[in-house]
Amino acid sequence: MTTIFKTPLDLEAAVGTKLGESEWLTIDQDRINLFADATGDHQWIHVDPVKAKEGSFGTTIAHGYLTLSLVNMFLPEIVDVQGISMGVNYGCEKIRFPSAVKVNSRVRGVGELTQVEHVKGGVQATIRVTVEIEGSDRPGCVVDTISRYYPK
Repeated sequence: MTTIFKTPLDLEAAVGTKLGESEWLTIDQDRINLFADATGDHQWIHVDPVKAKEGSFGTTIAHGYLTLSLVNMFLPEIVDVQGISMGVNYGCEKIRFPSAVKVNSRVRGVGELTQVEHVKGGVQATIRVTVEIEGSDRPGCVVDTISRYYPK
């Protein structure tokens, strides 16, 4: 479910609230392999199902940075800030990978607005995105994303 804000200034009243969650996404081996090709990280725990079966996870796992990169896809499903001329990904803080995301797991992003600040010409919002793994008590990633929204 997407939380909609009519203007960037409306974010201020929502600090401390859960914004919603994205759709579930299955992390298949093809996605893991494409990420390995894009980044050059072909470690066996990611791309060798035979060897990984004997490893500590019992199967291949997604790269932590693959899990993190999905946050960029999840954010527009979680929050929609309207009335802007431009939105900018400003950065991230406090990135953690508490649990491995095993191949064929389903993940989704859940957002919480933790901070809003005024910056020159706009509003900066910190949204904590927790990448949940279906059926797991521990998330695959927790990251504080920082976005800047510039009003029209």
